[in-house]
Amino acid sequence: MGIFGKRETKASRVGQVMRVEALGRPVWTPRDYASLAQEGFTKNPIVFRSVRMIAEAAASAPWVLYDGDRELGAHPLLDMLSRPNPSQSGVFLMETLYGHLMVAGNAYLEAVAIDDTPRELFALRPDRMRVIAGADGWPHAFEYTAAGRSVRFAQEGRVPPILHLSLFHPLNDHYGFAPIEAAQTSLDIHNASGAWSKALLDNAARPSGALVYTGEGHLNDEQFERLKAELEDGYTGARNAGRPLLLEGGLDWKTMAMSPRDMDFIETKNQAAREIALAFGVPPMLLGIPGDNTYANFREANRAFWRQTVLPLVNRTAQSLSNWLGAAYGPRLRLSFDPDGIEALSTEREALWDRVAAADFLTRAEKRLAVGYGVERAERAVDIDEEAVVD
Repeated sequence: MGIFGKRETKASRVGQVMRVEALGRPVWTPRDYASLAQEGFTKNPIVFRSVRMIAEAAASAPWVLYDGDRELGAHPLLDMLSRPNPSQSGVFLMETLYGHLMVAGNAYLEAVAIDDTPRELFALRPDRMRVIAGADGWPHAFEYTAAGRSVRFAQEGRVPPILHLSLFHPLNDHYGFAPIEAAQTSLDIHNASGAWSKALLDNAARPSGALVYTGEGHLNDEQFERLKAELEDGYTGARNAGRPLLLEGGLDWKTMAMSPRDMDFIETKNQAAREIALAFGVPPMLLGIPGDNTYANFREANRAFWRQTVLPLVNRTAQSLSNWLGAAYGPRLRLSFDPDGIEALSTEREALWDRVAAADFLTRAEKRLAVGYGVERAERAVDIDEEAVVD
């Protein structure tokens, strides 16, 4: 209950703005986010699958919370990350956050607080957010705009209302650099290859050419229009694919375009796909792109994907969340992830256990600490070892 006897309610401050959104959407970032999302995520299968793989994998990493070196089994912060708001699960919220980060290079979380304690989290679209810099050049507020209406978030209070995650940008002080931008040329090549293939199929799978009249004089207007109509009606489109072209006297067909073989078309498209995957940090083998033999097998490629792309992203996100929300719960709180709960790393975990188990010079407590079971559990193991020695 509030101080005037009214019931307090929790809600995102941008909720009313989003509900009245009309056509048109502002783009506040220095890049054209709409074009990147449209040409990349919605039209290109390599970008779509890369973003989905990273977002889904990173969101599946289980959270672990520590108070100093002690692992906490239950805590309000873990509950909020599990159910951040009435409309979303924790996994869905993090998928959205990581997806925004991959497509835009920026991602934003809004914390709804009561009595300076965060109660709900919402992911906000990066194309609608604008950073407002202070006199010192650092962000002191954020402005979210949709349908011509704006909400300003002053970065004040024990927990500032907005968390801004960004990927490193060497030429911008406030906004991040999206992987799609680094792969822009390859993205255009890959999309153009698909469009060219579709156009070729629509034109009976034949490269463009010209009918050359080699007879005497010129075709009159009636002959020209009749020939043009016959070509359009009888020899274009998928239903006419492979139909032979009948030429009258004096007409000769001259090819005016390179064939797919001459263009090395398939390899060019595959190379563009590999470069897009490289920009996102996804091994091409995992995307089904042929011609990539960097990894010995699928399992090795998947392990490299987790180690080199997913886990660094999860780790930096966990640190950002700890720094942002930790003030509300205590400075000793540290959010991390549990690598033992990640199936893709099970072979590494088994190999580590085998090596540690074979180390006869380590005590049971030291072995448990070496495989990451925490100081408190290791101390209990020390007590058990000492009791065994006494007996």
